[in-house]
Amino acid sequence: MGQTINPLGKEIIKVETELCGRTLSLEVGRVGFRTSASVIARYGDTVVLGTAMVSNKSLVGFDYFPLSIDYEEKMYAAGKISGSRFIKREGRPSDDAILIGRLIDRPIRPLWPKGYRHEAQGVASVLSMDPSFRPDMVAMIALSAAFMLTGAPFDGPVAGLRVGLVDGKYTAFATPDQLNDGDLDLVVAGTKDGVMMVEAGASEVTEEQIAEAIAYAFEAMQPAIALQQELVEKIGVTPQEFTLELPDTIIQTEVNSWIEGRLGEDLRKPYPERNVLVQNLREEMQAAMAEKHGDDYTAIKNEYDEAFQSAVHKDVREGIIKDGVRPDGRGLTEIRTLSSEVGLLPRAHGSSLFTRGMTQALNIVTLAPLSFNQVVDTMEKEGERRYFHHYNAPGYTVGEVRRLGSPGRREIGHGYLAERAVTAVLPSESEFPYAIRSVTEIMSQNGSTSMAATCSSVLALLNAGVPLKAMVSGIAMGLMVDGERAIVLSDIADAEDFAGDMDFKVTGTEKGITALQMDMKVHGLPVSVLKQALDQGKDGRAHILEHMKTTITEPAPMSPYAPRVESIQINPDKIREVIGKGGEMIQRITGETNTQIDIKDDGTVMIASPDGESIEAARQWILSITAEPEVGTIYKDKPVMTVMDFGAFVQIMPGKDGLVHVSEMSNERVGHPSDVVKEGDLVNVKLLGIDERGRLQLSMKAAAQELEQK
Repeated sequence: MGQTINPLGKEIIKVETELCGRTLSLEVGRVGFRTSASVIARYGDTVVLGTAMVSNKSLVGFDYFPLSIDYEEKMYAAGKISGSRFIKREGRPSDDAILIGRLIDRPIRPLWPKGYRHEAQGVASVLSMDPSFRPDMVAMIALSAAFMLTGAPFDGPVAGLRVGLVDGKYTAFATPDQLNDGDLDLVVAGTKDGVMMVEAGASEVTEEQIAEAIAYAFEAMQPAIALQQELVEKIGVTPQEFTLELPDTIIQTEVNSWIEGRLGEDLRKPYPERNVLVQNLREEMQAAMAEKHGDDYTAIKNEYDEAFQSAVHKDVREGIIKDGVRPDGRGLTEIRTLSSEVGLLPRAHGSSLFTRGMTQALNIVTLAPLSFNQVVDTMEKEGERRYFHHYNAPGYTVGEVRRLGSPGRREIGHGYLAERAVTAVLPSESEFPYAIRSVTEIMSQNGSTSMAATCSSVLALLNAGVPLKAMVSGIAMGLMVDGERAIVLSDIADAEDFAGDMDFKVTGTEKGITALQMDMKVHGLPVSVLKQALDQGKDGRAHILEHMKTTITEPAPMSPYAPRVESIQINPDKIREVIGKGGEMIQRITGETNTQIDIKDDGTVMIASPDGESIEAARQWILSITAEPEVGTIYKDKPVMTVMDFGAFVQIMPGKDGLVHVSEMSNERVGHPSDVVKEGDLVNVKLLGIDERGRLQLSMKAAAQELEQK
């Protein structure tokens, strides 16, 4: 790595700075000769290659910015080969990789100018991973630096930090164990001017702590932002020539003129009435313009549609900023009408339907033994995942015809947010030994479906009998910025989301926050505004939680169709005996008792079956295998295995035979043991002792005397 000239004869440029106790370096010119820009970022032993490609031509006919950002996990970066028996090369990205790709995308995407239509792609590839911290924030810095070097109109740079709460102190680049065991796992991304994105999982952390952590992260990330700017100045980037595909000002003026007097109070109606009115007005405008422009109108119809949408968004903003009235007539902190019910699906282990305005989420919970845990095998992690939340939102939920397919990045992200929201209040495996799958089927969308998914999942989990530590509710907050003035909205709907400047989702219990996700549409926001949104969101969450409590507050009895799981603890040295040679014993137990049995290395045995009697039969069988003989115990109805001249061998438990000497068979003199017992007889015996060789000394005589006295 000491080379200063690359194979093309050009200088390798490197800059570095101190960031949170380690050296962060950015290097250009060593690799990626045909990319628009490529940067190697190194922090500790973590090395990430950030590559950016930006087209020189604007795409014609696109009504969105064609930007894609991907995060590539490389198993070799962690010195690992995939644990899959059949697939050894990297394939479809894991959910973790998809989520990190979204994490990097969210602060970068808003910093491009509106109307920019050049195709752009960023790829972050982890080449080496220091296991003492997660590599995602190094990847964000690498990609931001790469985009800065393309000369494209990216208004960065951006940097991010992942912050934990370690021994009461905010700590950047905390270890994975510190993040997992601590009360906070917070990601903050921003520019030199303000915060662009926040995401967190927490264990009932207060709003004040979250605000303090955001402020800490924003200040701590500034050296990484300054380093990128230094790199840009050192290289001397040539700005890209581009044109913006902006709405035609003549068309916008024409639409504004036609629509004047038709918006405002006339459209401030509850949903879905407002949606119908807006659609009717759109169709009326299109008909009027088609009549005015004749055959030429078909080619420019989409531009008129965009101009109409722009006018509606402007009306939404003006109504809120000037009049303090939202598009559906609500006040700034008013929550839409709430409704919920549980237990509506008879065969599901738990179910609920949560409705907030026109947003509706059906949630179904399925319980299974811990053997159904999901195996996790990624660059960073290996292990099992016990609780997983899946989110589905087909086209019909927004009134569209759309092909069904595998879940996209949005669906995976929304499911993960709802999963994080509940994880902090789940019971431990020892308290509730089940794998838990929660599935949210969105029925209708009109703003903040991830928060509806959170609320519906909590209701369904309680309906399934899951003993949650506390109930969690969630709310989405919005923002309208007017100069120095920032107006925070509670429980935003689609119209306010599209026209607004922030989407801030926060979940929590009565005690504190369990998850949050914030994305900015403007170029950064001060922490003080985020604190206002957190405080206002706390009141909204409390309102929603009170409604949820009117539906269910305690775990319901478990469904008769859900498996029952009981656990017992055995000596780990006895596991081999329970499993048996080649698994023969465990297969026999599960087959004859109709149960499913999982055994952990620490000796925890999980027995699952819908039938309680089957569980008890399996439990007694396992205990009989693992039990240790106790001196003084009477063992009833135990089989005689062998009769000898000097006595008989009796099996008091599987694999445990003891000798009843002829003198211990009866109070009367016994001439030959066969005069008293024969093989297969069931007898009662008392364990008198265990000699130094582990041999058991049994007595039929002592057992009979003691049983007579009772």
